[in-house]
Amino acid sequence: MEDSLHMEHGLQQLAGLIRRHAPLNGTHQTKIPSLSLMHAAHRSEPLESVYKPSICVVAQGAKTATLAGESYRYDPSTFLVTSVELPIIGRIIEASAEIPYLSLKLGFDSDVILDMVKEMSLPDNVPAEPSRGITVNGMTPALLEAVMRLVRLLDDPMDIPILAPLIIREVLYRVLQSEQGAIMHQFAIVGSHSHRIAQAIQFINRQYDRPLVIEQLAKTVNLSVSAFHKHFKRVTAMSPLQYQKTVRLQEARRLMLTESLQASDAAFQVGYESPSQFSREYARMYGRPPRQDMQELRSQAAAPGPLK
Repeated sequence: MEDSLHMEHGLQQLAGLIRRHAPLNGTHQTKIPSLSLMHAAHRSEPLESVYKPSICVVAQGAKTATLAGESYRYDPSTFLVTSVELPIIGRIIEASAEIPYLSLKLGFDSDVILDMVKEMSLPDNVPAEPSRGITVNGMTPALLEAVMRLVRLLDDPMDIPILAPLIIREVLYRVLQSEQGAIMHQFAIVGSHSHRIAQAIQFINRQYDRPLVIEQLAKTVNLSVSAFHKHFKRVTAMSPLQYQKTVRLQEARRLMLTESLQASDAAFQVGYESPSQFSREYARMYGRPPRQDMQELRSQAAAPGPLK
């Protein structure tokens, strides 16, 4: 009971801090480079992006992250961890003008995780089979305290260069201590299957507009083709080609929506050689062809009132 009240009070404080430093709707970068804050007064339409390795903490409201049809809900009682780059569809499901959705995202580098694991003297043996690269964990008082201290640094920018790296390490330490912290550990250990798949994912994201040669990529990360396919699907819930296609189509949709590119131009920019193939695959993924999808998205954006 005491822990529950302590957590509730802490979450209220965190919500106040986020609201003060992110008073307007939208995502706000902060003076701590790896930390961003989000404020939303309404529920949102599904929003696609590639989530980099990060920890997402919700102070108020709730959100879902969907990966290849698998949905993960997180709210003030939980936190989300993505250990590798994943094409996620995020949707704010609880928010209002009176009680807005307030959250933070803290990016991290797997090298820092590996250094910490060594200092913590955790066993180096990891499960033979990789785990999914996204998990939802129960929030703990210790993690919440560390997160609050990190956000409070925004009130004293002079302290950030010295204290932020220390507090970020504490946040990561608390996450590693959580119920599924071993999953983050897996992806940091050089030579593990999880780490090899993380390397392959990085490669695909850097060169998603180029043809993907599975045999060559599997060889690069020192896996057989069959093992590569199996482990890749365990981590991402999709095949390497499906992953690349998802990243390509998400980026093409962003280019058409935010940079007003024509469908054919967006298709070529993300690596499609055939506009007709692009249109077919786009319609399969989004339920309508590119031009119709853009018209619908722009009409939704222009409509008054909260998003559904």
